[in-house]
Amino acid sequence: MAKYICNVCGYVHEGTSAPAECPVCKAPSTEFAKKGIDVNNNGYIVTYSVIMVVIVAVLLALASLSLKSRQNANRLNEKKQQIVLALGEDPTKTPYESVISQSLVLDKDGVAKQGVSEDDVFASMNDLKTTFLQGQFPIFKSNDGCVVIPLIGVGLWDKIWGYIALAPDMNTIKGIVLDHKGETPGLGAEIATAKHQAQYVGKQIFNDAEFVSVVLVKGGANKNSQNYIHEVDAITGGTKTSNGVSDMIKDCLSYYVSFLKANMPKQEETVNPENVVSNEQ
Repeated sequence: MAKYICNVCGYVHEGTSAPAECPVCKAPSTEFAKKGIDVNNNGYIVTYSVIMVVIVAVLLALASLSLKSRQNANRLNEKKQQIVLALGEDPTKTPYESVISQSLVLDKDGVAKQGVSEDDVFASMNDLKTTFLQGQFPIFKSNDGCVVIPLIGVGLWDKIWGYIALAPDMNTIKGIVLDHKGETPGLGAEIATAKHQAQYVGKQIFNDAEFVSVVLVKGGANKNSQNYIHEVDAITGGTKTSNGVSDMIKDCLSYYVSFLKANMPKQEETVNPENVVSNEQ
């Protein structure tokens, strides 16, 4: 419905068109002028909808851009906190800068690349899987000689990730942080709990000089097994997720084996007193 006004007497008519003549002054329909916009017109409705969609899209884009720097800062802070947590420290009390001495990117031979800033290291972890495929391997060194290595893998439903810290011997696990995107609550999602992650502490990834990693064992790690030092209890009812964690740790750490072996403390040679006496004689 629209409003039509008689230019002669001012009579207002509502309808889909002007009347044949004004019921007041008998002026013909040509003396009527349409007033305002017909909000019930399909063209008006479509135009209005398009304009509103464009306005909302622009506002959302502006909001996203204005929040991007803050979002990036939050992501960076979360990564730093997880690195500190993997080292067994409380990130709410221990700043990242007070425990990490170096952040590096290694090549496939375990050699640190030159000219790589800390910002570059963290940027390389935005798509860690691609970074690994490109032959770049981020690593963090702590003040006490430990190292922290980022992890990325696939669970039952989606991506899983984390950080694993190794003691100065480059063999013993000092701590681990695991997280996931969509594992089943109460089952696979248990990998993100402190109770599960505590099992990794003290486990070893080398058997003498051979890299064997650690494995999540269905039914639980066997304390009587010679491989117990490399075993962790799998998640009950979360076999696929547990397998995913085992594969993730082994696959990711395998990229760092050259570096880890090269940085293992050298075994001091032991001297046999009997040989010393014999040689002196």
